[in-house]
Amino acid sequence: MPGGIGVSRLRVYDWPAADGLRGGTPHIHLTCSEGYAVTGGRGAVQTLTASGFEQTTLAPGSLVWFTPGTIHRLVNEGGLTIVVLMQNCGLPEAGDAVLTLPPRLLADPAAYRAAVALPQGGTEEELERAARRRRDLAVEGFEALRNATEVGDPEPLAAFHRAAAALVRPLVGAWRERWRDGAAAAAAATAAQLDELDQGGAGHLTEARVRAEQPSAHGRFGMCGRLDVYDIG
Repeated sequence: MPGGIGVSRLRVYDWPAADGLRGGTPHIHLTCSEGYAVTGGRGAVQTLTASGFEQTTLAPGSLVWFTPGTIHRLVNEGGLTIVVLMQNCGLPEAGDAVLTLPPRLLADPAAYRAAVALPQGGTEEELERAARRRRDLAVEGFEALRNATEVGDPEPLAAFHRAAAALVRPLVGAWRERWRDGAAAAAAATAAQLDELDQGGAGHLTEARVRAEQPSAHGRFGMCGRLDVYDIG
């Protein structure tokens, strides 16, 4: 895809959480910006950064994006459907997301992995139970971070940032390879094309091609909802 991005179609969970809101699992990305193009329904995205808490309304036609470090939680107010655009195709799937679980689970990598994992080969009911359980844990942690930030205590959010960085550190080497082969390669290709055009050439135009894909998976349980995913790496 252009620029080495990833794309998926998301139908946001309508499961109620402890606070009465329906929606997805709060989480953060360490190196990837994310964009939402809303295609149906209504809702909101709640975000938390060092600058504070915000809530952005989502409706058909809305386009919202945010940078790494933005904790985000999707709220479904009815039929919320989104085309999700992800920077650095492949990195989010390779672990560039950390859920806002309570600190006791973030401190132990094994405990964190167990808490966020979905059962391999599980039934639809088993997968839903596991996805709801991790969503509820992440909402619990998110609310604690939000409350601390809103009363002027920055340390819980800073501690979450440190814990998230520690959890993903072993993955960074593999991420660098994915970035080099994806987004970095796309940028390098543009640089080469500009050089060629600047020198009066047009050889790269003869290499044009078209590609089309249907979803490689439908209704996969994701962090924020049911996903239709595309194999575009």
